[in-house]
Amino acid sequence: MPVIDMHAHLTPERYKEAIRNEGEWFGLDASVGELDRGGFAQPLSVRLEEMDRLGVEMQLVSPTMGFYQYDNDLDVTRRIHSEVNAEIHDLVVEHPDRFLAMGTVPMQDPPSAIAELERIVGLGFKGVMINDHVSGVTYDDPRFLPFFEAAEDLGAVLFFHQGGPSCVNARIDRYKIPNAVGNLTERTLVFATLVFGGVLDRFPDLRLFLAHGGGYTPYGVARMDKVAGARPEDYNDGTMHPPFGSNDGFKHAQPPSEYLDRFFYDCCTYVGPVLRFLIDTVGIDRVVLGSDYPAPMFLPDPVNWVNGLPELSETEKRAILIDNSNSLLGI
Repeated sequence: MPVIDMHAHLTPERYKEAIRNEGEWFGLDASVGELDRGGFAQPLSVRLEEMDRLGVEMQLVSPTMGFYQYDNDLDVTRRIHSEVNAEIHDLVVEHPDRFLAMGTVPMQDPPSAIAELERIVGLGFKGVMINDHVSGVTYDDPRFLPFFEAAEDLGAVLFFHQGGPSCVNARIDRYKIPNAVGNLTERTLVFATLVFGGVLDRFPDLRLFLAHGGGYTPYGVARMDKVAGARPEDYNDGTMHPPFGSNDGFKHAQPPSEYLDRFFYDCCTYVGPVLRFLIDTVGIDRVVLGSDYPAPMFLPDPVNWVNGLPELSETEKRAILIDNSNSLLGI
């Protein structure tokens, strides 16, 4: 079974060519593809060379986050997504032993998102990368229920990854805090809204994947249990007793911490003790290799990093590098 980097992004070559020749692509400028940062501007040949050097046999390739375009005109977003998904599909067809496909869908219009999801899963895509919210609307909103039903029926992986400003931008946008802190906060909000909103109870077979180690989820879930009235001192009769009352719209059937193993999490935590805590909290079978390649926040030399961690056993290292990703993807 191959070593698969489950968190790797691609800026399409057709977009790069249009930016070089025309200065825009479907109205998008050079900033969307992040051509001035990380390794997004590099050609495929460099990517393949670096994969070989890093010991990454395959990448699950998802689009660069700037291509979400949930705030754009729907017809324009549909065209952008069709082109982005076509390039990722071509890449997998040309290099089937090196790449797997993760697409993008127009979440601002759930019927369109469902149609594109069905189309690309039919082409062999493993799922889609989606933002932590849709123009500020969280996924407990009823409008997204048909999308989750379709994703569950298709067995599609839903990879939650931030795009654009995070929730801390309104407070501070200096020091890259929207990335350093806001990014991880956004992932925690995804977990909380899907749990508290009852989405996970309604769709028990969803295949969910949180980027960047799940954000602060494993470290904040005990507080979620507390606010839900699900800590042992509040839950001794088998019923949750929220300390602020039950009028806050809770729809979940179990304590929030019971849903941790409904998600997968990448290992992009940068330090061994944090990864150890993640594993101990969510379970070793839920953590996969993920580097955020080729972004500036890329986890360097991820395979050797995992293999060199004294905090992990050899069995746990294999689980992260090989077993869990192959299980999630059905390989």
